[in-house]
Amino acid sequence: MIIKSKNDYCLEPFYETQLESQTELIIDLQWFASAEEEGRTEEPSEHKLRKAREEGRVAKSTEINGALVLLLPVIAIIILAPWIFNSCVEIIKFYFDRCVSAELTDSALVDAFYNYFIKLVLPIGLTAMVAGVVGNIVQTKGFLFSTKPIEPKFSKILPKFGQYFKKTIFSMEGAFNVFKSLFKVVILFVASYIIISSDLETLLSMMNVSLWSGVCYIAKMAAKILLVAAVVFLGVAIPDYFVQKKQFMESMKMTKQEVKQEYKDMEGDPLVKSRLRQQMRNLLYQNLPKAVSEADVVITNPTHYAVAVKYDKNVMQAPIVNAKGEDEIAMRIKSLAKENNVEIVENKLLARELYTKVEIGDIIPEEYLQAMAIILAKVYKLKGKR
Repeated sequence: MIIKSKNDYCLEPFYETQLESQTELIIDLQWFASAEEEGRTEEPSEHKLRKAREEGRVAKSTEINGALVLLLPVIAIIILAPWIFNSCVEIIKFYFDRCVSAELTDSALVDAFYNYFIKLVLPIGLTAMVAGVVGNIVQTKGFLFSTKPIEPKFSKILPKFGQYFKKTIFSMEGAFNVFKSLFKVVILFVASYIIISSDLETLLSMMNVSLWSGVCYIAKMAAKILLVAAVVFLGVAIPDYFVQKKQFMESMKMTKQEVKQEYKDMEGDPLVKSRLRQQMRNLLYQNLPKAVSEADVVITNPTHYAVAVKYDKNVMQAPIVNAKGEDEIAMRIKSLAKENNVEIVENKLLARELYTKVEIGDIIPEEYLQAMAIILAKVYKLKGKR
């Protein structure tokens, strides 16, 4: 068996010439690398998580399903115990009433069996099915249906054994699974021992009671053990879900290159662009009142553009664009300017040039400073500033 690291692939010819007659089992040490060691240091994006969900890959613990499938049917059996007991009595009575009668044909016996079987099993079976569905819905945060997990894949037929060993033996996941199994077995054994030993005298005296009394007592004890087991399994399942969720998020981590590539792919999506524009519009609307109130003048087109300009000679080398917008946002800027007594000056050419060439927070370029100086001088004169 040859164990190779990633850097050993340059020695491939050496391995081939030296071991031509031998059967090789090559284990790549990269199989055992963690997310960080593989370069996946970035948290998964919403797009990747959404895509994984569409493929049926979500954080889920099978322990929760197993615990609920055991717990709810046991509760149903306890609640329906009198009805189940009466149904069993009816079955026995049906048989003994007809055991010597010619009416008890094979077909009649089969029909009776199926009728009583469905009558007894159907409620418990439906409860188990509902428990399984509820367990899935709670974990996946809604109904999730996908055919991806059952699609045939070559990797499922010939899996990477290194990854299998990593998950089952050489990992915290494998250790945690072993601990879960041992913990459940130990707790179940201890609970069974306590329940049986506490009623040991009654259990030994069962030979002196009627058959039905003994059956009922044993059934009651079994239900008690199953109920304790279900509660214990559920107690194990809850932390297991959070462990599975953490492992799932770890497996979904991305490399920096994947993040960049996803951003490039998503940038051309019209829906994403629309959402980004809406987010920017919302952010702009939130900051507009403060930005316009701090401005010295608003230069308008007058209908299409509005640019709020701020200048403080004590801290600024030149005026800056404090806010800008077109159409609906331009109307909003003018409305805020009126509310805050900010002067509005109409200059179509300057408003259009500042809107298209100067970003918010940037200094106004030198070619527009003369026009701005004239406007600011008029504004300061109107306000009595010097």
